[in-house]
Amino acid sequence: MSSPSKRREMDLMKLMMSDYKVEMVNDGMQEFFVEFKGPTESIYQGGVWKVRVELPDAYPYKSPSIGFINKIYHPNVDEMSGSVCLDVINQTWSPMFGEIVPSISVQLRALTSYSSSYNLSFLFSLHFLFADLVNVFEVFLPQLLLYPNPSDPLNGEAAALMMRDRPAYEQKVKEYCEKYAKPEDAGITPEDKSSDEELSEEEDDSGDEAILGNPDP
Repeated sequence: MSSPSKRREMDLMKLMMSDYKVEMVNDGMQEFFVEFKGPTESIYQGGVWKVRVELPDAYPYKSPSIGFINKIYHPNVDEMSGSVCLDVINQTWSPMFGEIVPSISVQLRALTSYSSSYNLSFLFSLHFLFADLVNVFEVFLPQLLLYPNPSDPLNGEAAALMMRDRPAYEQKVKEYCEKYAKPEDAGITPEDKSSDEELSEEEDDSGDEAILGNPDP
């Protein structure tokens, strides 16, 4: 097995062992869906999205492509295709491992006083200097939603509204979450009970019926 294949398998296994729900496409390891929830204490809180991830043949030497299946209102996400703007990631993604990511959130707060364009570029370069698939959902996507970059948009309407009328922009984000980002919109249904649980309940019910059907003499 080649080195890229080993890394792809290792990163995917790490993602599947995390708290994220992963749905594979076909039998391959290059395309899959992940359930992603909006960051807490943000205008995207409560939203649930089905995110499509494609790993190129050259992964990890080339970055994955990411897209939202159900709609999201964001300057850096194409409203029709759901594609996420990955130009900066493609420039800064590195196949190397590292422990830099957990320490970045503190630095992000200090960046908010600078321009949004600088924030986003610096954010991506730091987060993806050492990256894997879990970090895409734990770091990159949450921060993308928290720190949109209206100066380099894929959704021009969202970018213009954000710069012109921030309250109206935030209200529209919330409306999209309510309309398009409920669990059922992401294809998520309540999990069926396991066969063991169903069998146990049936046994309990039959036992209760037996007791009720045999009164004391």
